[in-house]
Amino acid sequence: MNPINVLIIDDEEDMRNLVQMYLENSGFLCTHASSGTEAYKQMQEQNFDLVILDIMMPYEDGYAICTNIRTCSQIPIIFLSAKGEEWDKVRGLQLGGDDYIVKPFSPGELVARIHAVLRRTALVKNDEETLKLGKITLDKKGRRVSVEGETVPLTLKEFELLLFLVQHNAQALSREQLLEFVWGMDYHGSLRTVDTHIKTLRMKLGTGDYIQTIWGVGYKFEVPAT
Repeated sequence: MNPINVLIIDDEEDMRNLVQMYLENSGFLCTHASSGTEAYKQMQEQNFDLVILDIMMPYEDGYAICTNIRTCSQIPIIFLSAKGEEWDKVRGLQLGGDDYIVKPFSPGELVARIHAVLRRTALVKNDEETLKLGKITLDKKGRRVSVEGETVPLTLKEFELLLFLVQHNAQALSREQLLEFVWGMDYHGSLRTVDTHIKTLRMKLGTGDYIQTIWGVGYKFEVPAT
């Protein structure tokens, strides 16, 4: 099995070296980038399994870098930042981050969260089946969704949320279950995050019939009877 290849994006050299030391002690491969420009160049030259991304950087901050990466890649991204307010975390996750760790951090927590993120994304990446449910076609390998043949652009979190609902077709799932699977058990944001993403999914899919609200419980996916 090939070692996990991680790109560390942080303008502080000491922090890059510290993260690299922790990860290499756990068997990871690491590459540095001190800016977005350098990171994009590194990503063109080699394949990475995961990105560790700081937020407070000059010229282009981590939020902008994450947004740019998400225009062309669904690689897992973990924010690692001293910005610890709830709004900072929510913004990072809404822009496409898969997890958010606040500095200072422990080496064990960082490694555990990397493995947790990779496990979650592997559930999507490694399944090559295509599901067709009513008007919706879901390509797990390509992480693509289409409605009546028209591609629907979804963020990684939206795709994972829809996939989890589809994989539990006709089952009522609580907000807590959805939050734990899609955002991780360590996510401390509000359950309203689930409601917001469900609302966006319904809008993008063009119908609210497939994702049903189960009052007092949460949501379920079910193809409406014709």
